[in-house]
Amino acid sequence: MARRPRESDRPKGATTIQPKDPDLMNEDSSGAFGGLDSDEDQDKNSIELELEKAVFGDDFGFHERLQHHGIVKDGLAGSTAHQITVGDSTKGDTQDNLRDIADADLFVLDSGPSVKPLVQASSDADDADDSADEPEAVWHDSDDDRIVVSLQANPRLRKLRICEDEDLVNGRQYAKRLRRQFELLNPVPLWVGQSRAKRKTDNDLDHNNNNNNTAFPISDPDSSSEGAMSVDSDQLLAPPLAKLLQQPGALLSSETDTRRSKRKLRPEVIDMQRTKDVGVAQPPLLVSSGPASTVFMHHVAPQSPNPNPLLTSLHIHSTPLFTTVFQPPDGSKILFAGRRRYFHSWDLSTGRVDKISRLCGPRSEQKSMERFKISPCGRWMGLVGSRRKGAGLINVLDARTSQWIAEVHVESNGGVADFEWWGDGEGMTVIGKGGEAVEWDGRQRKVVGRWVDEGAVGTTVLAMGGHGGGAKAVGGDRWVAVGSTSGVVNVYDRKTWGTGKVLSGPKPCRAFDQLTTPISHLAFSPDGQLMVMASRWKRDALRLVHLPSCTVYKNWPTSSTPLGRITALAINPKSDLLAVANEQGKIRLWEIRA
Repeated sequence: MARRPRESDRPKGATTIQPKDPDLMNEDSSGAFGGLDSDEDQDKNSIELELEKAVFGDDFGFHERLQHHGIVKDGLAGSTAHQITVGDSTKGDTQDNLRDIADADLFVLDSGPSVKPLVQASSDADDADDSADEPEAVWHDSDDDRIVVSLQANPRLRKLRICEDEDLVNGRQYAKRLRRQFELLNPVPLWVGQSRAKRKTDNDLDHNNNNNNTAFPISDPDSSSEGAMSVDSDQLLAPPLAKLLQQPGALLSSETDTRRSKRKLRPEVIDMQRTKDVGVAQPPLLVSSGPASTVFMHHVAPQSPNPNPLLTSLHIHSTPLFTTVFQPPDGSKILFAGRRRYFHSWDLSTGRVDKISRLCGPRSEQKSMERFKISPCGRWMGLVGSRRKGAGLINVLDARTSQWIAEVHVESNGGVADFEWWGDGEGMTVIGKGGEAVEWDGRQRKVVGRWVDEGAVGTTVLAMGGHGGGAKAVGGDRWVAVGSTSGVVNVYDRKTWGTGKVLSGPKPCRAFDQLTTPISHLAFSPDGQLMVMASRWKRDALRLVHLPSCTVYKNWPTSSTPLGRITALAINPKSDLLAVANEQGKIRLWEIRA
């Protein structure tokens, strides 16, 4: 005779629900109340049965709840001799099946959570998520499973733990943790997710079509799945900038896109808003170079979100550059040279770079081409030749063909200090280091005048400006400035010399002595109202002079103006921007406001 478990047989802390056995209810008892102390159950009346069914449920409800919670499938499937089935089986069969099942298979002991099983479960679940998201690996290294990494020993690896008590992981899990941490710091771009979703959708469609035996037209056997994805990739990924510029059609919207974005206009009123006009002239450009053998080209746009962006650069191997200029009058070419027997020409319209190394003419005195200047008309090029005993010379070339044209000699101790082309481009003024200057006319191919700088002590630089402005002197320039090693700058007004005359001993209209170190840079604004003088031998050594009043500005630069040791300066053609370069490689711009 089967015996029901007693209360003392139950483990402490466990809640059990024992289904009643109908066979036991049919057995006789010794009396109505005589069996209270025995282990046998007494007969129950209808009220007790209904109360027990309301509290504990009947056999059918108990089986249904077991199947609902998955206990029938997972907990009892291991017993091959006894299977619980709910459905068409009769009540007697169910009771016979439950009779031989152990209590341990029907009830679960709830002893509370455990730390380590939760860690393992979370780790396994996390690995399952990773394996579901990532494509299946083609090959696994067997050494990864034998490697053990401690996540608590290294402070930098503690962020890879799932919980605080986790320590040792194998090599494969360690790689997955690192990959997950990297994706947290660097999120996957949106187009990657779209591409994966698109690929998954296509795979699902192919799988469904294969299962449904759906027939499709046979594609080209040479085409692979990767080639098929290239169309989608082109739609999702933006092509490179170079490829985009090589395909003008990619910049134009197609007819399909136009139809999709079609807008409806009102029939009575239309809203028109004017935008900025398309520029016809060439955008303002700034070119710079230095000992790094690289030419940089910037777009001068101080007001844009990205001020003065770099457009392009050109590197010349092993050629520290000394002079870099745009070729007038349109600036379509850039000429640059270093202390070499050659110079380069960079055509901006075609991108071609030419190296000019052979001069058609005398080459014995031209051992270096680092110092040259182009005439304002763009036809001639002047090269400072090698120093000769007691004199100096300038070689004049055709700027387009590099054909030698003429030589300009100046009788001065130490050779040529500097030279400058006339404003009309038909001649030049050459000054020696002793202060002797000559005026050479290119049309006559001879020297038309000579004069000496007053009080010259080691002349260093020469500049001419004020083109036009009513000047009637030689070359059309009104102002001539001469700098010396003493820091004094003499400014001459050619308008007082007379029409076409060159005085042998002119007097300067003003001598500026604000700088105390040798003058290295002089520049006039194209409108002739401003002169800039600077010295590279002292920090922040720069002054601005107003013309024709010949007064020095006192409010700028100030002691806090970041100029540094100046290596180059220039003023744009509109005379509203000043660019100053220093030895730190910085090029600073200032706007000249009226």
